[in-house]
Amino acid sequence: MAYIPVVDLSDYLSGEEARKQKFIQGFGKAYEEIGFAAIENHGISQDLINKYYGLVEQFYQLDLPTKLKYEKVELAGQRGYTSFGREKAKQSEVADLKEFWQVGQYIEDGEKMSEEDYPDNLEVAELPDFNETGRQLYKSFENSGRHLLRSIAEYLALPVDYFDAKIHNGNSILRAIHYPPITQEPKSAIRAEAHEDINLITLLVGASADGLQVQDLQGNWHDAKAEPHQIMVNVGDMLQRLTNNKLKSTTHRVVNPPKEKWHTHRYSIPFFLHPRSEVRLDCLESCVTPSNPLQYEPISAGEYLNERLIEIGLKK
Repeated sequence: MAYIPVVDLSDYLSGEEARKQKFIQGFGKAYEEIGFAAIENHGISQDLINKYYGLVEQFYQLDLPTKLKYEKVELAGQRGYTSFGREKAKQSEVADLKEFWQVGQYIEDGEKMSEEDYPDNLEVAELPDFNETGRQLYKSFENSGRHLLRSIAEYLALPVDYFDAKIHNGNSILRAIHYPPITQEPKSAIRAEAHEDINLITLLVGASADGLQVQDLQGNWHDAKAEPHQIMVNVGDMLQRLTNNKLKSTTHRVVNPPKEKWHTHRYSIPFFLHPRSEVRLDCLESCVTPSNPLQYEPISAGEYLNERLIEIGLKK
């Protein structure tokens, strides 16, 4: 983990200005130079994480016909189950070696949202605790992500609450990924090909096995596995776009294990923090300078997400 900076969220929340600034500058610098940081004291209950990991393993032990009951292709992988081999990196012709389950936003304040952008979550009848535990973890991720984005707003000299309304009832996704054992020589595919995330920031709680790698600006790959008490948080393309490339959406991948470990399973639970679909991703004026001219055309978060879902094979 020497390559990935480690910062402590309790510094930001301490009420002490020196500690708060230490976090803001450390986290912001990590996002500007690398695009990844490991977060300690992130506020997400380890008991809740452990419980959901156990339930995720139980879900993937269900037989395929049962899991397929929860695959709704028309939802473009945004809710419920997505079967093995359906998603690929945007530049790849070969599908990733994974299956996954997705949980979307729970509108709890009565606000009316678009059914197209916010379809209902699917509930697994065979595992009742799976549904409620997923909801609790979703809300916990969302809360931690809000604090992290407030820090980023301050680093960018924006109002501290700049992102608050933009992510309230945002189109965020909790994804529970299963990389099954590898049974034969893959056709150039790895568990997850090199890619960048679509969203603002991604929060990842400890994966069950090694494999995550991060690429530096020189093209070198670095192993990236957080300690059990940490979460990994990285910049997504939406935040890179909003900041006109000031903050880096770093390329990363999940490589296959050594052949002697092909029989092993890998589980991973990232939370992709998205804004509301109508939020504009037009570059911040403060991030457009003579030395860093405008890089992107104006677009909304919903329009951008739709483009990317088509690129990665989940939508036509």
